[in-house]
Amino acid sequence: MKALLLAGGRGTRLRPLTDNIPKPMVPIMGKPLLERTILKLKESGIDEIVISTCYKSNYIQNTIGDGHNLGIKVNYILEDIPLGTGGAIKNSEKFFNDSFIILNSDIVCDIPYDKFIKYHKDKHAKVSIAMTKVKDPSQYGVIEFDKDNYITAFKEKPKPGETNSKWINAGIYIFEPEVFHEIPENKVVSIEKNTYPLLLKKNYKMAAYQYSDYWIDIGTIKKYITAHSDILLKCYKNIAERNKNFKINDLIIKGSNIKIDPSTKIIGPVFLGNNITINENCKIGPYTVIGNNSNISSNCTIEKSILWNNIKIDENVNLKNTVITSNYRVKSYCSIENKACVSNEYKNNLLAI
Repeated sequence: MKALLLAGGRGTRLRPLTDNIPKPMVPIMGKPLLERTILKLKESGIDEIVISTCYKSNYIQNTIGDGHNLGIKVNYILEDIPLGTGGAIKNSEKFFNDSFIILNSDIVCDIPYDKFIKYHKDKHAKVSIAMTKVKDPSQYGVIEFDKDNYITAFKEKPKPGETNSKWINAGIYIFEPEVFHEIPENKVVSIEKNTYPLLLKKNYKMAAYQYSDYWIDIGTIKKYITAHSDILLKCYKNIAERNKNFKINDLIIKGSNIKIDPSTKIIGPVFLGNNITINENCKIGPYTVIGNNSNISSNCTIEKSILWNNIKIDENVNLKNTVITSNYRVKSYCSIENKACVSNEYKNNLLAI
């Protein structure tokens, strides 16, 4: 089976992290989100990927390439003008002549794609939509479905009392090629607001897949930080299930060529990439991620923060609940909290979270 990844959005709510790279390429635990998604799809039996791009498309193509390094074939569609989710799907029509999976590229989740695919086949549906359950659905597109899990209605940002469903669109779908006929060409189309209600009106069989495990979209900086904390916490729980004596502060995930001065304290959970030097009298963690090729000078404290690659932290720096993007230098005696910091090539180099 093939997959279509929708990766054309500007990621405005994630600025300034997305000022210089597209949202699907922001690193999650040191690896671009899009790469993580592709590898997970590959594990589930997907053998070819199509990526729909628009904003900073060259960055995606230069990083992912033809997929050779990931062991999977990758094709690209370039939109000069954003045409919405429906328009992007319509532009991919030439690549698909059988069932295919579609994903929004800003999602971190553990959905079992192989089980979702089987579910779609078993339901004999033309469209299957993965759903996730939320406490308050008022800011989402809500899905109503019958006892056989076939979709009966869509409610966009319902007011209290307008629906009993708390299941929302998770941004992961499976389509049959016939659906292409219902999407107009060269027009801005929302698959959620335009196409899905039309398909329902025309009595297309649409299945609702209930997914209850981890799901988050990294649409904001707060959610981006939360996703890292959640992943670290899951890593700890996986180990603690096998080792009851393992404490969360013991979780330190290390890459290669890590140099840590003996006087420095690492308080897990912490993720350290490759080629990192941490000098004397530092305190790192908890819930901290440091990317590749970074140098932390003496007497620094870094907690609940995400550092990308090629970071230089001068001495006596304090960072808390902060994101530092690649190629950034934090000068001595700086104290930064609840901020997103980007390198000087950007117009905005500091933004409150």
